[in-house]
Amino acid sequence: MTQRTVNCPQCGEPAIYGPDNPFRPFCSRRCRLIDLGQWADEQYRIPAAESPQQDVPPLDA
Repeated sequence: MTQRTVNCPQCGEPAIYGPDNPFRPFCSRRCRLIDLGQWADEQYRIPAAESPQQDVPPLDA
């Protein structure tokens, strides 16, 4: 059986995509940690259209 390879999403190098690679889909621990750091720094974002704010009356207690 041939091993499936994919391009590492971080560096683009070929990475084995299977149980032999504990870092899949990344090629190494380093690439995996770089990606995790980018998520933690909020560098990956989903763009959203800003909706106009609606005037909300204050709550009267």
